[in-house]
Amino acid sequence: MSLAQRFSLKGSVAIVTGAGRGIGRAIALCYAEAGADVVCSARTRADLHSLVSEIEGLGQRALAVPCDVSDDAQRRALVEQSLQHFGRLTHLVNNAGGGGPNDPLQLSAQELLQMLDFNVVSTYALSQLCVPAMRESGGGNILNISSVAARYAQRHFSAYGSAKAALNQLTRLLAQDFAPQVRVNAVAPGPVLTDALHQVMSSDMRQVMERATPLKRLGTPQDIADAALFLASPASSWVTGKVLEIDGGAESSVWLD
Repeated sequence: MSLAQRFSLKGSVAIVTGAGRGIGRAIALCYAEAGADVVCSARTRADLHSLVSEIEGLGQRALAVPCDVSDDAQRRALVEQSLQHFGRLTHLVNNAGGGGPNDPLQLSAQELLQMLDFNVVSTYALSQLCVPAMRESGGGNILNISSVAARYAQRHFSAYGSAKAALNQLTRLLAQDFAPQVRVNAVAPGPVLTDALHQVMSSDMRQVMERATPLKRLGTPQDIADAALFLASPASSWVTGKVLEIDGGAESSVWLD
C-alpha cells in the first residue's frame, strides 16, 4: 500500500458532529479532502451550508443534518438519514461537546449531569447506533474529541475535566467491546485558537498561553484535524483504545490559575 493509500479515506462515509465551526469543521473538510463523503451535523443548519458547499467543491458528497446530540430522537434521525442517503457508514467523529470552568459549590448536580450527558452519554449513544452499520460495511472507526482537561489537576474544572476523563475511559472500553471490526480512539486537544476562543481572549492572555506551551504557539483546528485523519486512516490500522494528546507539549494550564 502506497503512502497516499495509507492516508486515504476514499470510498468511506463519515458522520461528524459539531461540524459547523472550529475543530469539527476542520475535520469534516480534512476527511473530505482525503476522499470521504461526509454527513455534517450541528445544532444549527445555517452553520452547515458553506461547509457542504466546500466539501462538494472538493469533489465529495456531503449531507447537512441538524442535530442536538443530547436528544435521543435527533441522534437516531441523524444516523437514519445518513444511511438512507449514503447506504453505508464507516466513520463517526464525536466532536460535539464542551463546557467551561465551574465553581463546585455553585454548579448543581443537575448541571453536572447535563455536562456528562452532553460529553459522554451522547458519544455512547451515537456509537451504539453506528457500530452495527459499520460492521455491515465491513468495519469502521470512531473518533472522540476529548481534552487535556481530562488529565490536568486544576481549579474550576471539576465538571468539564471529569466529563472528558470519563470520555477517555469510555474510549478505551468501547475499543475492547467493538474490536476487531471497529476501532475507537480519541484526540485530546490543548488550547486551540478557534474563532470562539479568539473572540474572548485578550492579547495578554494569548501571550501567557503561548509562553506556557513548549512549542510557543496555540493549536489550530487543522492541527487537530490532521491527527483525526491519521486515526481514521489505514495508517493507524493497529491503533485502538488510545488517547492522542495534541497540545504543543503543554503539561499544565498555568494560564488558568
